[in-house]
Amino acid sequence: MSVATSAASRLELEPQPARPRPPASIVPLAGLPVVGVVLACLVAAIAGNWLWALDFFHVVGGALWTSLDLFIGLVVGPCVIARLSIPARAEFTARFMPAMALIMPTLVTMTLASGFQLARHLGLLLSSDPHHAWIVASFFLVGVMAVIAIGVLEPANLAVLFELRKPEPDGALIARLMRRFVYTAGITGLMQIGTLIIMTRLAST
Repeated sequence: MSVATSAASRLELEPQPARPRPPASIVPLAGLPVVGVVLACLVAAIAGNWLWALDFFHVVGGALWTSLDLFIGLVVGPCVIARLSIPARAEFTARFMPAMALIMPTLVTMTLASGFQLARHLGLLLSSDPHHAWIVASFFLVGVMAVIAIGVLEPANLAVLFELRKPEPDGALIARLMRRFVYTAGITGLMQIGTLIIMTRLAST
C-alpha cells in the first residue's frame, strides 16, 4: 500500500466536522405572529393617541434595543463568538441570526414610532417648548442609529443567512459579516447611552 493510499484511508476514518445546519428559513416563521401582534398594538396606540401605551412601547422598545446592542457588541462578540471554534461559530450564527432578523426591525419600529407620537402628544415638537433642543438632539441620535440598524445591521444579517443556505458557504465572508454586525451593534449601543442621558434629562425637568 502506498503512502498516499494509507494517508487517504486515515482521512476517511477521521471524523470530519459537521457542517452547520442551514436555517430553515431566513426569518423564524413562528415569530411572525408575535411581531404582527406587537405592530398591531403599536398602530392602535398611535391611532388612539393613548399616552400610557405609547409610553410603554417607547420605554420597552428603547430599553430592549439598547440592551441588545450593548449585549451583542460588548458580550456576544468579544466573549462568545471570538472564543468559539470555526464550526461552533458557524452553528451559533445559523441559530442566532434568524431571530435577529425579526427582533431588531421590530424594536426600532416600536421605539421610533411611539417616541415621535409621544413628542407630538406632549407638544415637544414645538420650537417654543423649552425642551425642544433636547428633542432635536434625541431625534438626531436615534435617526443615525436607525439608519445603522436598518441600513447596516439588517443587510449584514440577511447576507449571513443567505450565505448559510448555500451548498458551500463562504466561511471567510460569514466571519467578515459577523464582525461588521457585532462591531456596529456595539457602536449603536454606545450611542444609545447618549439617548439615555437625554431621556433622563427630559424626565427630570
